[in-house]
Amino acid sequence: MAGALADYDAILFDFDGPICHVFQGLPAPGVAKALAALLATLAPELADAAHATDDPMVVHQRAREGGQDVLAAVEAALTDAEVRAVGVAGPPTGGAVEAMTAALASGRRVAIVSNNSADCVRAYLSAQGLAGVIETVVGRPVLRPDLMKPSPHPLLEAAAILGVSPQRSALVGDSVTDIEAAQAAGAGSIGFANKPGKAGALAAAGARAVIGDMGAIARSLRAT
Repeated sequence: MAGALADYDAILFDFDGPICHVFQGLPAPGVAKALAALLATLAPELADAAHATDDPMVVHQRAREGGQDVLAAVEAALTDAEVRAVGVAGPPTGGAVEAMTAALASGRRVAIVSNNSADCVRAYLSAQGLAGVIETVVGRPVLRPDLMKPSPHPLLEAAAILGVSPQRSALVGDSVTDIEAAQAAGAGSIGFANKPGKAGALAAAGARAVIGDMGAIARSLRAT
């Protein structure tokens, strides 16, 4: 871990998982059901596909097939649900605050790069008193679900805002799509295996290091 972090000038954090359990207090299946009902009303031909998943992000992606107006309505509803969800999500993931503050204290640039809306990320950081720890937030591209991770677009945008080469940036993420996005951007990646079975999948996807505790980032940074 220490060797991996030494190569990077910026540490980018995924939000849902590494920083916050977004739908812990407002479960994702319920949000997906409400979004699916909205999508079915606006685009009846997509009803079966919408109701076939309990993942709000998948419903949002399917909404694109209904056209821009349908996508805009579903995206607005998703953002509203995310903001409500982070309000009852509870404290940050264990070790996350230490990881972010240690990254900043080490002189590295720090950002959040998420498929969740920037509105919900900023609302959570503000509520938790963490707004000053993060330099920039790159959230879900507005009306462009095709540019969400695993697309490299959000990472490239974050690197450009921070003035750091993508190759000198590393993304901390808990999903294979995070690792894929980092590879596509030419960035490094650290997998956060927060559930059984994830470590192998993240390593196989190409994560340079895999951790089971966000506090490992802070410990490694302090050690170096």
